[in-house]
Amino acid sequence: MILLCLVGLILALLLAAVIRALLIPSKKSTYTPAPDEKRALAYAEKLSRMVQYETVSVPNTDQREKFLGFHRLLEELFPLVHQQLEKTEIDGNLLYYWKGQSSDKPLVLMSHQDVVPVDGDWLHGPFSGDIAEGKVWGRGTSDTKCLVMAFFQAVEELLRQGYVPPCDVYLSSSCTEEWAGDGCPKLVAELERRGVRPWLVCDEGGGIINEPIGGIPGNFAMVGVFEKGKADVTFTAASNGGHASAPKAHSPIARLAAFVHYVETHRVFKRKMPPEVAAMFATLAPYASFPLKMVFGNLWLFRPILLQVLPMISAQAGAMIRTTMAFTMQSGSDACNVMPARATVSANMRFIPHQGMEESLAIVKKLADKYQLGMEVHAANDYTPATDIHGEAFRTVQRVIAQTFPGCAGSPYVMTGATDARFYQKICPNVVRFAPVIYGPEQMKGMHGLNENIEYDCLPGAVDFYKNLIAAMG
Repeated sequence: MILLCLVGLILALLLAAVIRALLIPSKKSTYTPAPDEKRALAYAEKLSRMVQYETVSVPNTDQREKFLGFHRLLEELFPLVHQQLEKTEIDGNLLYYWKGQSSDKPLVLMSHQDVVPVDGDWLHGPFSGDIAEGKVWGRGTSDTKCLVMAFFQAVEELLRQGYVPPCDVYLSSSCTEEWAGDGCPKLVAELERRGVRPWLVCDEGGGIINEPIGGIPGNFAMVGVFEKGKADVTFTAASNGGHASAPKAHSPIARLAAFVHYVETHRVFKRKMPPEVAAMFATLAPYASFPLKMVFGNLWLFRPILLQVLPMISAQAGAMIRTTMAFTMQSGSDACNVMPARATVSANMRFIPHQGMEESLAIVKKLADKYQLGMEVHAANDYTPATDIHGEAFRTVQRVIAQTFPGCAGSPYVMTGATDARFYQKICPNVVRFAPVIYGPEQMKGMHGLNENIEYDCLPGAVDFYKNLIAAMG
């Protein structure tokens, strides 16, 4: 009898879920860039020039002169910006001030000038800026000189029209983002010195992503509303060393291997669905095939199952629900026949709000002690506060997305990587991470990898987004 009741309850719940899914109107993402070849090519040529100027940043190195050369190129490409905006340069980092009709709701548009190093064989030279096959090729095309070009171009065109923004606008661009340097903090400190507290900051992070989850086709505007925290951690195993012909048990490498294996095969960190991720699934549900719509549209029933399977389905989705720990570097003996006196393995950790930096590191420290490992934490910072997805600032961004990219749904998104935007959190409550360009699988693969490129037909939309966002501050 109890079994029959249980079966009946399960069937009733599933029936309710099916009915709820059937009541969700089906939608299609229809946004594709409108054909505008003349404009797109003009923007592509500017981006090409910017890519051709190599701006690889090297940690803890004075590269100001290199970036001053890049600034001269920006002055050539965007003359009105440099004639009419107040420019501040700090050690190669840039801040521009465009006085508006009001100073009540300052807007910061930002992205970085620097790029990561290159290696390997490229189809087009990494600093060629080649325009071919409907794309601009080279390091920085998608990460993120495309954005620097787009917001400079947006302001340039508005200035040409004699436009005065409704509120103050700042353009912010560091040259140390790729190694988490002190460039952006210096710009933030300058704004603090001036007493400026931005109402909205828009940086890179999310983007218009093609098929954000398998089975949900089309382009979707994924807007990052917070960043996970991060830390680099080194674990050390020590011994007396010795000759490999007479190995002792529990050698340094064996202990490290056991530790790594445990972390890789056990649920070390709690899984929980942040409200921003739940909102993302709710946004995507109408665009999904029926099985996915049934799951995403009924989180009240399927949330526990999703928490189990998401890490297996998608590494990106899995990272949105838990702290992650990726082992990235290791060292041991310098010879095959020598037992190491000291061996290390290093990991990169990313902290989720429901289990932040302090708690996550404490869990790992307890595990390291179990395997008799030393633990050293480098360059740690916790997750950032989330922008209110029900607040005015986020709704403004959503309206501008709908205005600029008709047919493209906007959705909150958890930024699993790190950007300069986190430094603005101390002076701004509304920091979003959204690149108004299309990132398909090829573009995602090219970031920090081989053959980085961007399809140039999406560049007019990026320029228009920034123009519309500036106008929306009124």
